[in-house]
Amino acid sequence: MTTRDYDDVPGTYVLDSRSYRKGYHLNMFLMTLNKAENREEFAKDEEGYLSQFKVTDAQRQAVLDRQYLELLHLGANVYYAFKLVSHDRKPPQVMYGKMSRPELSFEEFQEMMLSGGRPIEGNRYKDESNG
Repeated sequence: MTTRDYDDVPGTYVLDSRSYRKGYHLNMFLMTLNKAENREEFAKDEEGYLSQFKVTDAQRQAVLDRQYLELLHLGANVYYAFKLVSHDRKPPQVMYGKMSRPELSFEEFQEMMLSGGRPIEGNRYKDESNG
């Protein structure tokens, strides 16, 4: 696999040709949540609704568990993933916090942001020798 200069930035999941192919069916599912009738159907039976799409087992589990960062890792477009948190009628900070650190609660994320955000140390490059 070809490496790209942005592959070394921690937490960066760029939607490029590699991830687009991997996440195509996942993104097609997420986009269906634009329509109220689809959101209603999904709310009634999440697993049944997801079975209509050729998502991988890992993608299916990430949707069901609302693992937003994992969704990006599995090829979801961040804007499409936002449709899922909106479907759940949660504030966007829930998703942002889980993307920052999966174990972070909504309240902890708010406090981190009010305190100046995530520290830059350790967040510039995966390989710190590049910085």
